[in-house]
Amino acid sequence: MVKIVTTSGKRKTSIARATFREGGGVIRINSVPLEVYGSELMRLKISEPLMLMPNALNQVDVSIHVRGGGMMGQTDAVRTALARGIVKWHNDPRIKDMFLAYDRTLLVNDTRQKEMKKPEGRGARDKFQKSYR
Repeated sequence: MVKIVTTSGKRKTSIARATFREGGGVIRINSVPLEVYGSELMRLKISEPLMLMPNALNQVDVSIHVRGGGMMGQTDAVRTALARGIVKWHNDPRIKDMFLAYDRTLLVNDTRQKEMKKPEGRGARDKFQKSYR
């Protein structure tokens, strides 16, 4: 029987879905290997769970599909999906505790959203000036 684990991560309007399968340790994001995906800052942020658990995915292939939002929102969503998958794959509470102690957003989605623009101004809080004289 083949072991398959699916997880997801969200940040702002970005949604990442990750599938973990037994394999050779390849991580692909939107069919692009992690080694060449995005900028170096994005790669470093995504690989934080892998730095905490260096040999966590040696025999696991990870395929992550992410859509919506901007570059850093997608990066945070991928990072959360990857960390959740590592915890679910190994089923070890010590890994979960270590991730939570390092950074809670590795396992918990950041629920903050952009505040809505209001009709009386140019932005969420900005108001048009008014003069009565």
